[in-house]
Amino acid sequence: MPSRKFADGEVVRGRWPGSSLYYEVEILSHDSQSQLYTVKYKDGTELELKENDIKPLTSFRQRKSGSTSSSPSRRRGSRSRSRSRSPGRPLRSSRRSASASHQADIKEMRKEVLEVKLTPLVLKPFGNSLSRYNGEPERTERDGLPPRNTEEKFHLSEESRYISTQYSLRPRREEIKLKDIDSKEENIVATKGSTLWKTSEEPATQTKALEFGGVPGAFLIMLGLPAFLFLLLLMCKQKEPRLLNFPPPLPALSDLWETRVFGVYLLWFFLQALFYLLPIGKVVEGMPLTDGRRLKYRLNGCYAFLLTAAAVGAAVFWGLELLYIYRHFLQLVLAAFAFTVGLSTYLAIRAAGAPPAALAPGSSGNAIYDFFIGRELNPRIGTFDLKYFCELRPGLIGWVVVNLVMLLAEMKVQGRAAPSLAMILVNSFQLLYVVDALWNEEALLTTMDITHDGFGFMLAFGDLVWVPFIYSFQAFYLVHHPNEVSWPMASLIIALKLCGYVIFRCANSQKNAFRKNPSDPKLAHLKTIHTSTGKNLLVSGWWGFVRHPNYLGDLIMALAWSLPCGFKHILPYFYVIYFAVLLVHREARDERHCRRKYGLAWEKYRRHVPYRIIPYIY
Repeated sequence: MPSRKFADGEVVRGRWPGSSLYYEVEILSHDSQSQLYTVKYKDGTELELKENDIKPLTSFRQRKSGSTSSSPSRRRGSRSRSRSRSPGRPLRSSRRSASASHQADIKEMRKEVLEVKLTPLVLKPFGNSLSRYNGEPERTERDGLPPRNTEEKFHLSEESRYISTQYSLRPRREEIKLKDIDSKEENIVATKGSTLWKTSEEPATQTKALEFGGVPGAFLIMLGLPAFLFLLLLMCKQKEPRLLNFPPPLPALSDLWETRVFGVYLLWFFLQALFYLLPIGKVVEGMPLTDGRRLKYRLNGCYAFLLTAAAVGAAVFWGLELLYIYRHFLQLVLAAFAFTVGLSTYLAIRAAGAPPAALAPGSSGNAIYDFFIGRELNPRIGTFDLKYFCELRPGLIGWVVVNLVMLLAEMKVQGRAAPSLAMILVNSFQLLYVVDALWNEEALLTTMDITHDGFGFMLAFGDLVWVPFIYSFQAFYLVHHPNEVSWPMASLIIALKLCGYVIFRCANSQKNAFRKNPSDPKLAHLKTIHTSTGKNLLVSGWWGFVRHPNYLGDLIMALAWSLPCGFKHILPYFYVIYFAVLLVHREARDERHCRRKYGLAWEKYRRHVPYRIIPYIY
């Protein structure tokens, strides 16, 4: 077996793939079978190089200390025997220094060769062209990057052009500053004798595998999920909601639709829109878009919640009966669903004329799939951001109102003078969850829903229908199926809820603080893994416990919401089961996204934090 030339930890010079440039790298490991070295550049990029692409530092230092040319004929004071071989060499009287000649040669070469910048590009699997990767621009540290020259030009062979364009040696901040220059540049890619041109500002075509089972899966979800929701609510209204009685008796369609109820829902939606537009609350910037821009968002969710509480109180004072919502609950669900379909149709129509830069990374070009997943990333009407508004306002605040209505309905239906302890626990737990979300509204801007997913039927249905009418399922269940909870049992449930909330809140707060300011002295004790994007991955604190401690806290809280309903039926635990499936699916999406984004650094992170959501369960 051939012996290795360089040892682990040795600092050497490594050639950048596809170029003749050498940068300082550290040897991480050596594969005896493939004879490849894994090296790490100063910007955190990890690559595998052949041994002949690596040179010791001394070979470069000798060139600096010696003459500028290895040819004796170019040394000052020596007679040249090959002057006739260099027709471009000037006469002795006008001979320049070796350094000046070398610079002139480079200058001439720069005029003749193709300029290639090491900016992130993605090769299209179905097309002979390259285009810029449209992931989010990352914040990059300037310190610790390998030496670079943004004006350096060099030849790339056809087979190595793709390799050299996967990584960036230029800080992303410089790319944003030079976007006007980049927009005028074009990359030439020669493939099988044809030359194709692609501007650097054109986004990449999405050719990745579709999620949710692709087009058939998206179509079945859009049909099956609303039907399943109605069946679930109808079963819950039965005296004995047994699985043997499935499906429950179905009401006539005419009994489910009432125009007045649809008007009530429209009034609710536009009231929340009015609160959203009020010029109160601070304005913050979201995450960078593909073109470097940051959209502005007004954070006034807590104000909207307080105004809603005042409006509901005033309505009750003036004689409005909140039990109207309970008596027309199924009609209200259908009204919300009809509005969601209309909104999704509007979003699909407007996305057809949206510029490519405004499209979400997950869009596919298929009409059915894009209607479901969402095609446009940030659909706005002026400054009114439709996706951001629907995420927290109509559905989340509506959830609290529905819970309050169910509390009043329990007292009415069961003839109680006061709500049951189980109903109080459910309302209190979920009220805390909603208030926490509105209080930490800014954290929503870094979530996958905002930064990655388009706004289509999936998010619209989830925000406007699923959240207010399924997340309130425990309260709806207790109206028809009372359960008495003892104080010792209530104390254990409260302790479980607080445990889940502490994990959930502390993990999210730590993550958001690190994203805002990684150099915060309060976070100096946290261990990280540097990545080629310039970002660091947390491997200690809450995020060294499991990969998604916030998901773990969420699951514990979901269980605490269901326990007050007792153990007579599995129906109130549907939310826990659904939420577990949802988080496992979302964790899998995060895993794929991070593996593509961080590469070898993510594999190293997985070794440091092997557990995904629950400790000791891979």
